[in-house]
Amino acid sequence: MSIVVDVNRTTQHENIFEILKKAAQDGDIERMYELIAEDSKILCHFDEVPFCETPLHTAAEKGQTHFAMELMTLKPSLASKLNVSGFSPMHLALENNHIRMVRAFVAIESSLVSIKGRGRITPLHHVARTGDAELLSEFLLACPSSIENLTIKCETAVHIAVKNQQLMAFKVLLGWIKRVNKEEILDWKDEDGNTVFHIAASINQTELLHRTIKVKAKNLDGKTAMDILQTHQSPCFPEARRLLHNVKEKLLCRSTTTLAGYLSKKLSFIEKRNNLLGLSNLSLTREMSVNTSEHRDAILVVAILIATATYQAGLSPPGGFWQESGRMTMSLIDALFFFGLNGFAFITSLYVIIVLIIGLPMWKLIYASTAALSTAVLASYLTIFPTYVGQFEFIIRTVFILAFPLIIGTMLFVTFMAFIVDKRRRHGVDFPASCFSISDPAHPCYLFIFSGICAILVLLYLSVFWGKKRGQL
Repeated sequence: MSIVVDVNRTTQHENIFEILKKAAQDGDIERMYELIAEDSKILCHFDEVPFCETPLHTAAEKGQTHFAMELMTLKPSLASKLNVSGFSPMHLALENNHIRMVRAFVAIESSLVSIKGRGRITPLHHVARTGDAELLSEFLLACPSSIENLTIKCETAVHIAVKNQQLMAFKVLLGWIKRVNKEEILDWKDEDGNTVFHIAASINQTELLHRTIKVKAKNLDGKTAMDILQTHQSPCFPEARRLLHNVKEKLLCRSTTTLAGYLSKKLSFIEKRNNLLGLSNLSLTREMSVNTSEHRDAILVVAILIATATYQAGLSPPGGFWQESGRMTMSLIDALFFFGLNGFAFITSLYVIIVLIIGLPMWKLIYASTAALSTAVLASYLTIFPTYVGQFEFIIRTVFILAFPLIIGTMLFVTFMAFIVDKRRRHGVDFPASCFSISDPAHPCYLFIFSGICAILVLLYLSVFWGKKRGQL
């Protein structure tokens, strides 16, 4: 049995592909359509080969922008095809500095910013290495998720920018990370366990050291950024050593621990509280984060409904008010019973609300508003509470009224303090911060500000209370 090979047909295919390649080199769009008319499936042949040099690769390498855009319109899949060297047309356009073509690619298909080529290097990684800040900004805007892409060395675009001492590119990346609230990326480590801080220290990038966060994070060699700098005994490092020394002094009270060390510790107050409310303390998976968000929203809605109902009931108690004095018509014992239960429901629902809002955007403002609402409710109770007759009723009324600000103040203060302690504890873990569900930092100065506000409110409340008491006497 003999096999007959149609030599003429094979030669014809080879010729047509060579002609197409020549058309791509010259940017001859008319010739490309003539070839398509001869063989309508000519572009489909490239889909059958996993790795090949397509006409789009040729056009990208030669800078034939219009030809490339026309070809991408006819066959979009060619844009994501890698050649035998592991490069996409986008990579070749960048390598040959054809910026106009690169922008054309992004305009047609923004996901090409994150296409992974040889070494899992994306166009964003390439631009971070070359330092083109304008193009880097356009890439981030076109494909925000590309900031999370890693090379085979587990490097982010930030790692690459710092290693290549591209300061402007680093500033652009840092500004973007802060604006999209993804600062945990700065904690990510490469294959050697080095964060951006370690790299900045090793190449004496003192300007970058001002902007980094975890001073005591260790790489796989067990060295911190300070250890790396101390290995350089040359006098050319005094500024970097001084900066790290200052930062170390500021953060002296913060000791880092490994993730295993953190998980082996007992649960903090915040973590126990989250478990009680059915919330997760970690956000390792997208599904876990979604479920936590749904639980938080459901609990928050119920708590707000209870707080609203009890607040309204406190302002409109059963039986109404005496027209002359504006105080409740209830007897003191009934009022204590009513306000005791109503106040308990109000305080507990308020507690759940402040627990759930901690860590959310603008939570400090909402937290202060919650404290102000509590003070307003206490003032209304003081105004409408029934007058006392005997000494025993006076003592009960005084204890009841003073108990409310004490309970609410303790609740607000303890919750705020527990959050700060928990945040400082989590910040000391030498592991990506994205694994923790609460991400909003609480600076220690907020504790003093909040304590001062609480003290002023309590003093105002007591002065009003005792002033009215003297007036009654």
